Amino acid sequence: REVTEQALESQGDGKPMRISLVIADDETVHGLNRDYRGLDEITDVLAFPLWESRDNEAQGSDGFVLPSEETTPVGEIVVSYPQAARQARDGKKLLRAEMALLIVHGVLHLLGYDHADAQQESHMWARQDQVLEKVSIR
Repeated sequence: REVTEQALESQGDGKPMRISLVIADDETVHGLNRDYRGLDEITDVLAFPLWESRDNEAQGSDGFVLPSEETTPVGEIVVSYPQAARQARDGKKLLRAEMALLIVHGVLHLLGYDHADAQQESHMWARQDQVLEKVSIR
């Protein structure tokens, strides 16, 4: 929770935001990756933004106007716990640190960060490190 809150606060405009975080098994994440990204393979974390565009927070991508709320719904993150455990073991890291990294990574994707090219990757990785530093996990 602390990691998620810190990642959201690092980019927030002062408005409270909320996400859904799912810790799942490999089969679930594999199925989601196949069905939604067209990649028939396991992955460590998936992010599903609630809206295509954050330009108009009061209007969803389908044109429906949302009721005003105290918190802004951002989306959902799904983490494969077994994949995180394998990556932690392979990288000789604590599982807690790997989970924190994946959660921050997912939150940043929900907030519009990407790593499709070297410049985006550099920017996203720097932001990940900043958030993890604040929660003393690297």
